[in-house]
Amino acid sequence: MKKASLIVLSVLFVFSMFLAACGDKNEVKNNTPNASGNQGSKEEAVKEEPPKKDISLRVFSTFGGTDAARDAFQAALDEFTASNPNVKIDNDTLSANDDGFRTKVNTDINSGNEPDLLFYFVGADAQGFIDAGKVVPLDDLLNEDANWKNGFSPSALENVRQKDGHIYAAPLTGFYEGLFVNKKLFADNNLDLPTDWDKLKKAVETFAAKGIIPLSAPFDQSHYIVEHFILTAAGPAGQAKGLADGIDPNWEKGYAAIKELYDLGAFPKDAATIDLGMASNYYGEGKAAMILEGSWAFGGFSGAEVKENTTVIPFPVVPGGAGSGNDIIGGFGSGFYLPKSTYDNADKKDAAIALLKHLTSPAIIQKIATANGGTPAANVEITGLPQAQVDGFAMAANSASITTPVDSKISPETFSTLRAGVQQVVTGKSTPAEVLQEAKKIEDANK
Repeated sequence: MKKASLIVLSVLFVFSMFLAACGDKNEVKNNTPNASGNQGSKEEAVKEEPPKKDISLRVFSTFGGTDAARDAFQAALDEFTASNPNVKIDNDTLSANDDGFRTKVNTDINSGNEPDLLFYFVGADAQGFIDAGKVVPLDDLLNEDANWKNGFSPSALENVRQKDGHIYAAPLTGFYEGLFVNKKLFADNNLDLPTDWDKLKKAVETFAAKGIIPLSAPFDQSHYIVEHFILTAAGPAGQAKGLADGIDPNWEKGYAAIKELYDLGAFPKDAATIDLGMASNYYGEGKAAMILEGSWAFGGFSGAEVKENTTVIPFPVVPGGAGSGNDIIGGFGSGFYLPKSTYDNADKKDAAIALLKHLTSPAIIQKIATANGGTPAANVEITGLPQAQVDGFAMAANSASITTPVDSKISPETFSTLRAGVQQVVTGKSTPAEVLQEAKKIEDANK
């Protein structure tokens, strides 16, 4: 019995030693060097990414004040900073109707105070700082990111291409311009809509006799007067030439037609002193029957009744003009530029490019276009617009031609001369030929 017991004890002892050996193999011992070289756990601690560096970006644009897309644009910026809490954005704005807008942009760029993203015009307005190398071409960035590039409508990208063949501005929304008409005022006075020159003249005479402003427009900030009268007088081809090949005689007809309407009482009595904002107020308050404006104007009209009773039509052909009567001004005349100073800044570059792509993504383009009634630069659907804006889109879709404004074909100084010439012509201080000759001199000097 003792021998049997010893055998059993021996077996149990061997079995217990086997279990102990197995236990040693599965036990995790705290003898592995850690990151500091000391003995520690084999499970390495998860390395935390260092916090992202705080970055401040200044975005300069026209999305402020009474701009219809102001809130939508601010929401787009807020959306970006919510996803990128290390980025702070200075939303710097100034109305494009303010003559100081161009001055501020040119002063900031020439003085080395460029914003990190700049929303500005394309064409001649931008040529100076493009030639100076102040902004970078976006072609490579677009080609490197197919999702971003394919989010744009091809026609939108082509519209913002500069004469050197490069794209410097990423488009957001386009625009159309036309004659905004208060249908109710026309109906109440038994007038046909001004689809030709004779109907326009009759409307001007009728409204002027009743103390209603026929066509609300300022003489100093006569942007839209100049654009429409030159287009309808010279036609798309004659307008597109600018002043490079001399003075198109049809441009004189345009200025002569402005004078003809002035003599009939077409403009506000204080047209010499008001600005575009006040002209818009006159129309929005129902004090004016017509206004030459762009798709962005709806947000500035204060009266709901006026908005409901507005339609948009092409400006009629002036006497002897080369236009078709169905030519309009529009296109994609602005976009976001990436200044070279930001592109070369290692701390800001990636954040600025990410913000640029965010602000020009299809989702944001759709929101901005819905807010301002502009033509979206992406293939997105815009719904819920009032009838007047639907009419504006239909006018653009059915037009014989869409031409970018004349100020995109000439220097800013030349356009300022043309604007100043409106008051000179209507008051008889200068002839159309004299104004255009002076503009030609300015254009030649700026070549």
